[in-house]
Amino acid sequence: MVKYQKTHEWVIVEGDIATVGISAHAAEQLGEIVFVELPEKDDTVKKGDTVSNVESAKAVGEVVTPYSGVIVEVNEALDDAPENVSENALGTFIFKVKISDASEGADLLDEAAYKATL
Repeated sequence: MVKYQKTHEWVIVEGDIATVGISAHAAEQLGEIVFVELPEKDDTVKKGDTVSNVESAKAVGEVVTPYSGVIVEVNEALDDAPENVSENALGTFIFKVKISDASEGADLLDEAAYKATL
């Protein structure tokens, strides 16, 4: 099930891995995405850290991790095709983090609650 952060990231948790990307709303607000700064694999991150930046011609959006843990995968295809985020935000992950504390996800929103924040 897809959950969201108020900071416009989507999150899918499978076991102890959280897959993270930006919401369609965030991608639409940014416009055509021209560059994605990926985090480093094996980096240790804390909930709330900015771990990636998504750049368009008009703005830069920060991507915040919803969980503390270790980055276990990054979407390297975005180095060559950052526009994938613009074209299919929900289908394009930016990074995956191995969750160190599952209770940190308690503040994630379902789709209806997220849309109510927009």
